Amino acid sequence: MSGERGPVDLTASAVFRPVRAGNAFEETVERLLQAIKLGVVAIGERLPPERELAPRLGISRVTLREAIRALQHEGYVESRRGRFGGTFVTYRPPAPRRGDLERVAAGMGEQLSDALIYRMAVETGAAQVLAGRRLREDQVERLRQCLRDADTAAPGDYRRLDTRFHLTIGELTGSPLLAAACADARMRLNDLLGAIPVLRRNIEHAAVQHAAIVDAVLNGDQDAARRAVAEHLEGTGALLRGFLT
Repeated sequence: MSGERGPVDLTASAVFRPVRAGNAFEETVERLLQAIKLGVVAIGERLPPERELAPRLGISRVTLREAIRALQHEGYVESRRGRFGGTFVTYRPPAPRRGDLERVAAGMGEQLSDALIYRMAVETGAAQVLAGRRLREDQVERLRQCLRDADTAAPGDYRRLDTRFHLTIGELTGSPLLAAACADARMRLNDLLGAIPVLRRNIEHAAVQHAAIVDAVLNGDQDAARRAVAEHLEGTGALLRGFLT
């Protein structure tokens, strides 16, 4: 595992957002796990420095260190000393195994349908809002880069980069609440999506749909942006139903 990757950008407001004081330790662990499991911070990447991450989460550095120690004990991260030290992600999502999808879906029960509806409402809404905004050049480039990364990803890295593309849409709306909702909606389905084999044909089809989403957003067409995201998410739902049948 390489420790040469730099720290993740703190603009990932979808996950690095303030926690509530009453359960600061538990919610800090939750935020860090969300960032790791959604691939906002990938294996081999370094978490943001404590001096930046603690204020962003609204906690003390003591609480942050306690949360990091707990994750290190469970094998999600490791801390390294020295000039190029820091806390690096060691968690690698498990490869899909036969029966995983059915087990995860059974565990969700009736919540599965609700989670799909929630994601549809949140992500189509985010795309519509973003299409109504005037983006700066750096924001346009960030969106295009996420598109390129997702659509040229190797199958083993596709889920992470696809997630980053979708979360970026939420973040660029400028609404921390909406960005957090996008991350929450994705997290509710994360284990389920991770249990589906990554099909090359699906990546190619998703690339066309991703491009349609970006085109609609950059053209300022809010209705087209909403429709493009809805079509894309309906395809994901169809894939889930196909593997569950």
